[in-house]
Amino acid sequence: MSLKKIFTLISITLCCTVQAQTLHLYGGSNQDQYLGCLNCDTFDKNSIWNAYSDYGNAFGSKSIWNTHGNYGSSYSTYSPWSSYASYPPAIVDQDGNFFGYLTLNAYKSERSELELAQILCQYHDAIRTDINGWYNKLFR
Repeated sequence: MSLKKIFTLISITLCCTVQAQTLHLYGGSNQDQYLGCLNCDTFDKNSIWNAYSDYGNAFGSKSIWNTHGNYGSSYSTYSPWSSYASYPPAIVDQDGNFFGYLTLNAYKSERSELELAQILCQYHDAIRTDINGWYNKLFR
């Protein structure tokens, strides 16, 4: 199956399952630091997909795309991209329902099984270099 067909299938699945609820990331040792909206569009000021927002900017202190920040480094205990993170971001909806942790740490209990979380973990390095392009592949 071609890569384009895979992304089309993923996009259809994501639109039908995730778009019904707005999902947010909270990080830190108590998950009390807001890290942005996981499935908001690229124009939303809280979106991780908005490269001009605090949460989508590759240099933002609260961005999971900042490779040198607490929430985007592959070595930080607070980052989803660390295989050893103790406190990766929690995924919650607007009502506070918990959807697991966004993390590469395979040993972290309650690791999110959302398809979007799995895609982010698998392709995070590629996504951070083309946030807008990946948003279009996943959500449009």
